[in-house]
Amino acid sequence: MKGQFGEFGGKYVPELIIPALEELEKAYDKYKGDSEFQEEFDYYLKQYVGRANPLYYAERLTKKLGGAKIYLKREDLNHMGAHKINNALGQALLAKRMGKKRIIAETGAGQHGVATATVAAMFGMECEIFMGAEDVQRQALNVFRMKLLGAKVTPVTDGTQTLSDAVDAALRNWIERIDDTFYLLGSAVGPHPYPTIVRDFQSMIGEEAKEQILEQEGRLPDYLVACVGGGSNAIGLFYPFIGDEDVEMIGVEAAGLGVDTDKHAATMAKGRKGVIHGFKTYVLQDENGQIMPVHSISAGLDYPGVGPEHSYLKDIGRAKYVSVTDDEAVNAFQVLCESEGIIPALESSHAIAHVLKLAPELDQDQIIVMNLSGRGDKDVYTLAERLGVEL
Repeated sequence: MKGQFGEFGGKYVPELIIPALEELEKAYDKYKGDSEFQEEFDYYLKQYVGRANPLYYAERLTKKLGGAKIYLKREDLNHMGAHKINNALGQALLAKRMGKKRIIAETGAGQHGVATATVAAMFGMECEIFMGAEDVQRQALNVFRMKLLGAKVTPVTDGTQTLSDAVDAALRNWIERIDDTFYLLGSAVGPHPYPTIVRDFQSMIGEEAKEQILEQEGRLPDYLVACVGGGSNAIGLFYPFIGDEDVEMIGVEAAGLGVDTDKHAATMAKGRKGVIHGFKTYVLQDENGQIMPVHSISAGLDYPGVGPEHSYLKDIGRAKYVSVTDDEAVNAFQVLCESEGIIPALESSHAIAHVLKLAPELDQDQIIVMNLSGRGDKDVYTLAERLGVEL
């Protein structure tokens, strides 16, 4: 069924939102195959975002670990420093064609908020970003960047004051101004058609990686590794490889203080099937079905659900999902800084942490491609505090 990934996905929303989702679906169906739309999208991806970005062979890290060859897909080199700009650009172009004058978005780590504010500024559109009050504090640099770009940043003080509450606030605002507002959703989550739209706008990550690894190694990789909160960077990398059964796909979620504590965001490890923010997926919930608070040192992984296509890939056994703790992510952050001269986002550091475990177990002729989804400038204050360094 359209909008379903097995039993996951769908459209579980108030009736007031249905017309807006149908308008969006109709517009997307019209323009996704439109050559003029694709030419404009490709133009901005190349001239504004800076694509194609490199698939970098991490030689020193590979030698340090002594196992499989490690390649990094450098989404951190995109304009504004993360993969989020790919999807924000695509949805902004859709909003323009739909005649919308105002864009809203929610954000956790702030990278999606920065990406949205960026494209809104470039296209001359009004922009408001909803962000949990706790995330506003720990991602102060990105909040300032959004304001510099002309966006209004609205702190959300409900609940745990993190990403999940920001999504609720954005949905409420969308209902209030549905006629002139486009909700630019940042991950492969939400009601249909958002998971499909975001996946499609991010799938150039995997398409480029496939072409680049064939050029550099003459064959496909053995493993793909990417961090998973909502899962947009991971599904962008995975999707073009789904039919390549010999390529193992691994999503890495946040175990926080440990999956056996109540301070984690390990949806795949500890969640149950349920509905959140208008779609069915694996959800962290208590025995009464109430959404549980989540924790991660990485604001971008601080989400109690996951994209519905990931839930489907897990259930059919096509992808595997593992968990990494805050401590492991912090260690991986430092290892990549010192071994390759690259400061990764804390989100990406979760994927690196798993690569640190996986690579030494593999043969030297095996290949890992890891998606370095964002750069870590925004996280240096969090790291400094964690390491007891006063800046």
